[in-house]
Amino acid sequence: MFTGLVETIGTVLSIDRRGDVTNLIIEAPEISPELSENESISVSGACLSVVKAGHTSFIAEMMGETVAVTKLGILKPFDRVNLERALKVGDRLGGHIVLGHVEGIGVVSEISKKTQTSIVRINADTSIMHYIVPKGSIAVDGVSLTVIDVTETDFTVGIIPSTLKLTTLGSLKAGELVNLETDIIGKYVERFLKCSSSNEKDRSSKLTWEKLAKYGWQ
Repeated sequence: MFTGLVETIGTVLSIDRRGDVTNLIIEAPEISPELSENESISVSGACLSVVKAGHTSFIAEMMGETVAVTKLGILKPFDRVNLERALKVGDRLGGHIVLGHVEGIGVVSEISKKTQTSIVRINADTSIMHYIVPKGSIAVDGVSLTVIDVTETDFTVGIIPSTLKLTTLGSLKAGELVNLETDIIGKYVERFLKCSSSNEKDRSSKLTWEKLAKYGWQ
């Protein structure tokens, strides 16, 4: 689990595709010495497993689903990625609960630059827009952001100066792709309500002693 608070920016050194497994070799001297084998790490919002770590770089493993669903499948050498190590028990949850399970890719349609901040508009599929609400939370390339407004096809987020400086969002351009993960709490609530509704229907269709009495059975 992550918080969406990026620790550092890494640089893709190379991409090694072997069958249905793809290895990303990422330069990140700020955190690489502290990584361990099989540790989870968020790479631009996608949770990957570290398979090898050195003093200045590490190797993370991706399966075919990650390549297909996220923008990591189109990364090239020298591309920059946001990095965050998994949350430790007892750490402050400064952003929001981020699982690193990217749901899909959004397209940046507009960037409105203010004096110190930026407003970014992102188009997304309806299956993702369904879970985005105004003033709610969303992870964009692994960065925890607050949603400003929402339409049927897109949404906007505001980016503060420190986020522009410390993450790859500061170099976004219109037309670029971003990984998106909506707030998990909303999805659990929806699932619970659907199950509750289904259970109510099941109970109403079952034969009970009350129903038998109602129909004259003594």
